[in-house]
Amino acid sequence: MEDPQVVHTTAQLARLVGYSTQQVRDLERLGVLPRADRGANGYRRYGDRHAVALRAYRDLAAAIGPVPARILMPELIAATLDGAAERIDALHAELAEERRRVREALRGLDAAVADVDDVFEDADAMTITELSVALGVRASALRHWEREGLVRPDRASVVRSYGSAAITEARIVAALRAGGYGIPLIAGVLDQVREHGFTADAERVLTERLAALSQRSVKLLAAAGALHDLLLDL
Repeated sequence: MEDPQVVHTTAQLARLVGYSTQQVRDLERLGVLPRADRGANGYRRYGDRHAVALRAYRDLAAAIGPVPARILMPELIAATLDGAAERIDALHAELAEERRRVREALRGLDAAVADVDDVFEDADAMTITELSVALGVRASALRHWEREGLVRPDRASVVRSYGSAAITEARIVAALRAGGYGIPLIAGVLDQVREHGFTADAERVLTERLAALSQRSVKLLAAAGALHDLLLDL
């Protein structure tokens, strides 16, 4: 149990978690730490409450990243116990949702190439409305992907027509966008698909994302002890 009477200097508090004194001052300024008291000499005086908050931030930053942790910590410090517990629960839910989206992206990628060797008839070409419904995306998204060079429909007439290659491209883009990937990375993946006819890069990127999410989940569990102490101190 932390002793609320213990007093730390800035340097002592920094050493507890392996930070610099400037980092401690910056984190206090950002609201990651509660405001320090000042001694008669004007120097900051930190208690174990600050040490608990600093450990919680350190472990949380390892799990979700420094910037999200800096945003979240002031919310936790200002919240009621119920509010803070609910926000931490949401972190686990957000990780689970992101993992679900990446798994859906992998399934979508498999579906995109499952029928690549089938004979494609001109009558099987799709309009932008038909393809948007099939992919579960807006038609405006397909138009945006076209402007970015990701999807190449037949524009021989005023009406866009999506043949076999364009449908496969759109499926891959939809799969990777569902996994949270940006346009530049997707463009590189599609270059590989167009030039070599394989989707190994897309599968590798999505698999790496799943592995990264698993690591974040483990780190969030590791942060549970420090977050538990923080909640008890609210």
